[in-house]
Amino acid sequence: MLSKTITVKNRHGLHMRPAGDFVKAMSKYEGTSVTVIKGNHQIDGKSIMNLITACIKCGTEITIEFDGPDEKAAMKEAVELIESRFGE
Repeated sequence: MLSKTITVKNRHGLHMRPAGDFVKAMSKYEGTSVTVIKGNHQIDGKSIMNLITACIKCGTEITIEFDGPDEKAAMKEAVELIESRFGE
């Protein structure tokens, strides 16, 4: 299992479009689970509804856990998406 703590930097946080981009990217890694941790809440990183309802805003620190055969590739892509501010 790998994990990475990162701060959401895009202006509006994980609203519909970036949450959709994140889910689409993470769903490619079928055998790898992706869990987003915000405070005490664990969120399925492959569920757009769960990500949107988590209200992850700009400046929020999250930890993302990856577990499975593609965990390194999934972590790399997730970190790149968040650091690029989802193309904002």
